[in-house]
Amino acid sequence: MKFLKILMISVIAILAIATTYVFFSEGEAVESEDKVTIRFAHGQPENNERHKAALRFKELVEERSDNMEVLIYPNEQLGSEAEMIESVTLNDLQMVAASAFSQYNQSLSIFELPYLFDTYEEAWEVLDGEIGEEAAKPLLEDNLRIIAYFENGIRHVTANKPIESTDDFRGLNIRTPEFPLSLATFQALGANPTPMAFGELYMALQQGTVDAQENPVSNVYASRFQEVQQYLNMTGHQYMPLPVAISDDFWKTLSQEQQKIVESSAKEAAHYHRDLIVENEQKTLEKLKEEGMEVVRPDTEQFREETEPVYDRYRQQFGDEVLDKILEQLGRNE
Repeated sequence: MKFLKILMISVIAILAIATTYVFFSEGEAVESEDKVTIRFAHGQPENNERHKAALRFKELVEERSDNMEVLIYPNEQLGSEAEMIESVTLNDLQMVAASAFSQYNQSLSIFELPYLFDTYEEAWEVLDGEIGEEAAKPLLEDNLRIIAYFENGIRHVTANKPIESTDDFRGLNIRTPEFPLSLATFQALGANPTPMAFGELYMALQQGTVDAQENPVSNVYASRFQEVQQYLNMTGHQYMPLPVAISDDFWKTLSQEQQKIVESSAKEAAHYHRDLIVENEQKTLEKLKEEGMEVVRPDTEQFREETEPVYDRYRQQFGDEVLDKILEQLGRNE
């Protein structure tokens, strides 16, 4: 009898513990297990439009879902662009907004051809259509699903001298991303392009490791390059989109409804980002002038002519099909 009494007490205790576990499970624990967390990284500081667009994405996803959260990691907190993209390919990071996809496939590099787009609107029309989708498909082989194109902007050169002609590029040590078309563009102009992680750039300019760099106006201001560079040369040499990639393995774990929320929120945040860039660009130029930077507006026709061989090189390597489609859409096929 004593044994049975002890046994019954033990059973009651176990049931009480189980009941307590179920009670808390139905509250916090299960919710925690069911919650979908998206870690989203990018390389710009918190005062940049890119970060504001990432926050907009977070806001939209969390408004539209009751079990998804987005954690934003700006300013290369999780590594350089190349390292962040690699983390997505390995499914260690869920999402990234970056440009360095050419390390896996150069299909998106076509949008970086020098002087391909004259306006933002031309670029957006191409990116948001069939060509943008087609160019992104090869990256699926590396677990990279492009779900939107944020805005990187039209790029210009900052230096401690004005760039008014092709002669001013000769021998110029200029930092560029490690993208084949960026390197080819500045080699065609006679400069010495030096690939370098963005996070190292300010100090490199300050110490004279490189003489110049090239970025959109918003990035110049947000990164305080006006403190270490005297001239902003409006070369407009390259448009560069900012693809937003999600791990395809992670994507496949989401329900159709969750996928719809993530993709629609990314596209809406992309339009928000584009509007911010365009609205703020003139204001940012004025701020740079106020802080002592001189804005130079060279005749870019000579730069266009000097960089034409980059197109020939691209065609030899990748063929004519996609480039001809873009030129036809832009009305430039002769």
